[in-house]
Amino acid sequence: MDFIDLGLIPHSNAEQIQLQRLNQVIEGSAAEALYLLEHPPVVTLGRQGGIDNLLISKEALKQMGAEVVQTARGGNITCHYPGQLVVYPVIRVEKRRGGIKKFFHDMEETAIRTASHFGVEAARSEGRPGVWVGPGKLCSIGIGVKKWITYHGLSFNVSRDMKLFDAITLCGLHGAHPTSLSREAGRDIDIEEVKNVFREEFRKIFADTALAQS
Repeated sequence: MDFIDLGLIPHSNAEQIQLQRLNQVIEGSAAEALYLLEHPPVVTLGRQGGIDNLLISKEALKQMGAEVVQTARGGNITCHYPGQLVVYPVIRVEKRRGGIKKFFHDMEETAIRTASHFGVEAARSEGRPGVWVGPGKLCSIGIGVKKWITYHGLSFNVSRDMKLFDAITLCGLHGAHPTSLSREAGRDIDIEEVKNVFREEFRKIFADTALAQS
């Protein structure tokens, strides 16, 4: 698997890179990949929609320097911005034990272990996808799948500045509010350090899964 840091990259550019790698993996001409990156401010809609959960006009959002983008991932509305780690795995799941459900579990587990590394106790919440710290949502997950290969993925709030979330009803869940690793840890955490920890926890978890299948 290739681990690729794309830095700060527009959503449309990252999607193009994912789709190119997705087609290459389907053809067998490239390895699976895990992309780690940040996006400029953008509000994204999933296959379940979510435009009704946009709380301000698109024009007002544009004045904030953000845009609205329709995506092929699952889930509802969310947002991305500098200071949030976005992870896009392009991975074959047809032969992974547990399939898509286990893939979701392992992605959540990677985020939970990453948070733990920084002294933050995060967990799953029954009936609500993603990773939570009490009532605060730390991490959102929404994937797309084509020919049993995943794309899109996970967003992990790192910085304290989460004001873009004020423009939406988070994931369409009334009463839910965002939180971040820095806010929960009570100190500013460098996103580059979070990338490194997430990458290593991902290696461990997905390597363990591969060994269990062999």
